[in-house]
Amino acid sequence: MSSRPPAVFVADAIGLDFLNSISTPVDAPVDAIDGGEGLLAWLKESGMVPAKALEQFRAHSMPGELDGVAAQARSLREWFRAFVLERRGRPLISADLKVLEPLNRLLARDEAYKAIVVHDGGDSAHFELSSNRRWRAPESLLLAIGESLARFVCEEDFTHVKSCEGENCTLIFVDHTRGHQRRWCSMAVCGNRAKQAAHRSRYKNKAEH
Repeated sequence: MSSRPPAVFVADAIGLDFLNSISTPVDAPVDAIDGGEGLLAWLKESGMVPAKALEQFRAHSMPGELDGVAAQARSLREWFRAFVLERRGRPLISADLKVLEPLNRLLARDEAYKAIVVHDGGDSAHFELSSNRRWRAPESLLLAIGESLARFVCEEDFTHVKSCEGENCTLIFVDHTRGHQRRWCSMAVCGNRAKQAAHRSRYKNKAEH
């Protein structure tokens, strides 16, 4: 049975959840994408890649091949983290597009296509246009990640991108709350720790006086 901790999905944006695939839940950083198996597990939990494609890559990839893709994913993650952290709290500007050129180069490799699919409702049928991707090589796993990062850039307001205020917490999120007052990656974790710390501080001050 795997001892790998479950992936963290608290960012309210899958592109930022990818950045949060490395986190510090206690003291030491834990990297969910620590190798090929970690990458496959994270992609399965995120729902980015069909389970069938992941199983095909697990079964047919050459030794070390998925570990190499995982290393590329980690490099992509840290490059995009720097982009986000430098720009969080302010709107993007036109000049930021130049910095995103590596992401556009990744997206240009995509083998995406459209297909008509049908949802049978018995007496009637609903047709829709579905987006698909040809999963030809392990490197194509990076395309799903790249698309999530691109969607984040185009669909989210960087003004509301925040880092958790928890001590030692490295998680990032988009604040979609009314009034944009969110401070913690999770109220149950960092928010609760902050409450407990504040309570201890008040108790200590009261005892000293």
